[in-house]
Amino acid sequence: MKKGTYQLHTDSNFNFQLNRTIMWGGGDWEEIKSIAPKISTTEDWVREMTFLGTNAENHQQISKAIGYYRMAEFFEADGSPEKSRLYLHSKSLFYHYHKSVFDQIIQRDKVAYEDKELPVWIARPQGEIKDTVVIHGGNDSYMEEFLPVVQWLLSMEIAVYIFDGPGQGGALRESGIYYTYEWEKPVTTILNAYQLDEVTLIGLSLGGMLAPRAAAFEDRIKRVVAWGIMPNFYDVILTKIPEGLRVLMEAEEKQQINALIEKKMKIDPLVRWAIQHGMFSMNVDTPYDYLKKTRNFEMESIGSQITQDFLLLGSNEDHFIPVEFYKRVIDALPNVKSLTYKMYTKNDSAENHCSFGNTELVLKDIVHWILNAKNK
Repeated sequence: MKKGTYQLHTDSNFNFQLNRTIMWGGGDWEEIKSIAPKISTTEDWVREMTFLGTNAENHQQISKAIGYYRMAEFFEADGSPEKSRLYLHSKSLFYHYHKSVFDQIIQRDKVAYEDKELPVWIARPQGEIKDTVVIHGGNDSYMEEFLPVVQWLLSMEIAVYIFDGPGQGGALRESGIYYTYEWEKPVTTILNAYQLDEVTLIGLSLGGMLAPRAAAFEDRIKRVVAWGIMPNFYDVILTKIPEGLRVLMEAEEKQQINALIEKKMKIDPLVRWAIQHGMFSMNVDTPYDYLKKTRNFEMESIGSQITQDFLLLGSNEDHFIPVEFYKRVIDALPNVKSLTYKMYTKNDSAENHCSFGNTELVLKDIVHWILNAKNK
């Protein structure tokens, strides 16, 4: 796994996604650095990442091409034919390139869910199983990004079940399953399908809210890891859009809210992407309806029902989530069996969202915590 964080762009989100392409997408630092100055808009991003993807594929550098196409798809408009093409092409390259892994080590499966299907990977060590973990991502992840994470955990004798849930990856793009805040539903579906008990549930980013939510309603989860600080998705979003919006939301001033957000979307690529993606993944037509739905994506109101061992992981320069939200999660957990928390910093090369600059350090901390919690 790669380690480090780089200053590649003045826009915090573009800079983060460029680092993400290097750390989790197999991107080349020199190539990413060369395109960074050419990116001012999401359209620029799609053009430059597609160029890198095509160039890598033409030179048979398939591992890089997979990541570049995936990240080109990331900022392409939801619902467009080009987004679908980029997604399917990146995925096709991914499974062809890693064919031996999925033939011999990781099993691909699908689980019925509300008349559709959730994609699942199953990875089990051949010998001793020290723990069984169930993993899911957050607002914009695909489980294909997690292959190095799965392989690393497997090397530590951890059995892994990873899935794309409603609103995520293949569940959204191929099965048309939209987001639900009731995350206990897909998690319970996975646990039932594979007859799992006494598991550790790990959720990243928005998954840092979804995993605790599931744990509040599912006692087969014995340990929960919130890999990201997410007490309330609605409040996180409101930190990125115009002041006064909360008052308008309380007054249900739908037309004013839509006009205000649409104005902000024209000048801020992060807001534009976040709102467009959110409307698509939650199957709503307006920014107001999206914000209204995000109010349900919170764990504070049910935090007292969480009684498992709990690990909270944050990053002190997370550009999505204010660091002060850390305390809100802690305060919402009065009845957990145990609470461990860690804030990663630049000294760890893990100060960014989900600590992308030093994934191996985070995984080591998670496994160490799991084994300690199990041996209490």
